[in-house]
Amino acid sequence: MHIFNQLKNLDLILGSQSPRRKSLLQDAGLHFRIQAIPTLEEFPPNLEPEEIAEFLCRQKAEPFRDQLKEDSILITADTIVVKDNQILNKASDEQDAFRMLSILSGTYHNVITGVCLSTKGHRESFHETTRVYFHPLTDEEIHWYIRNFKPFDKAGAYGIQEWIGMIGVEKIEGCYYNVMGLPVAALFRNLKTLLQNHFS
Repeated sequence: MHIFNQLKNLDLILGSQSPRRKSLLQDAGLHFRIQAIPTLEEFPPNLEPEEIAEFLCRQKAEPFRDQLKEDSILITADTIVVKDNQILNKASDEQDAFRMLSILSGTYHNVITGVCLSTKGHRESFHETTRVYFHPLTDEEIHWYIRNFKPFDKAGAYGIQEWIGMIGVEKIEGCYYNVMGLPVAALFRNLKTLLQNHFS
């Protein structure tokens, strides 16, 4: 049975207020509803970056534990930007955003998204890593981007789909949509496996 036929009888929930994740799921043809419960984005020390991404996406699923029904599938996700084992989270202000983009300028970094799929009695997570290479950016370009796009809700203080990605990204290795916040192909594969194992 096609994944769309199976999912139309289920309650697919996106546990995120991210407009980018909402848009990506819509573009992928999935029918879902949005229900986000705010959680603290904190993680234990000494975790590897991949473990951090999966820890955070599982943490976002935790408040839903007693709300999921037999026909529910919850998708939660968290994206982190990593440069030389340093986690670049959301920028607190313009100065912080400038600092982050200056670090990323003229070099490469990894974008890791952890995704958690939860049902009433099952929870599993996976992650996807994409390497992003930036051309050298001038201070003027960075300041212009920050002033005009205010990327304070984005890990690493940039959105690859925005102006900075168009003029600044030299190349990527891996999934483009992962850098936007959701590795759609990996999500589809894992959804199909989940449906086969728990809803067939």
